[in-house]
Amino acid sequence: MALPPRLPVERIACDAVPEVPHASWSNALRVGPELIVSGQTAHPATRSAAQAGQPLDAHAQTLVVLRKIQALAEAAGGGVHNIVKLVVYVTDIANKDEVGRARREFFQGQAYPASTLVAVSALVFPELKVEIDATVRLDADLREATGGAR
Repeated sequence: MALPPRLPVERIACDAVPEVPHASWSNALRVGPELIVSGQTAHPATRSAAQAGQPLDAHAQTLVVLRKIQALAEAAGGGVHNIVKLVVYVTDIANKDEVGRARREFFQGQAYPASTLVAVSALVFPELKVEIDATVRLDADLREATGGAR
């Protein structure tokens, strides 16, 4: 049995989400019409805010992370309307309402992406409260989603 043709794979990079030089991962890979985005955090903004004595709350961190995902989607030729799936990791489940508020603000005017929310014991830096990974489909548009109530 012949294998199907291989989809092209491209690393997506943008100034808003620089690749870490020593990283053993890619921020985002476009595989055909799909963009797979690694877990993003609000770092380094969270580090700067914490050092200034004004740590970012879960709402602010979520918005920073969603903007990073948006920047990667745009660098791949898409936008917010192409984000179809999120996995949200929080260090305190009590922050779910603040994460939800940020999501409502960010995805206003379109269907919400499918989503999973997971509480974890810690993220890579102590000031981080939220990490999000995403699936973006460049051939889908959530502004045109049908069915179901919003």
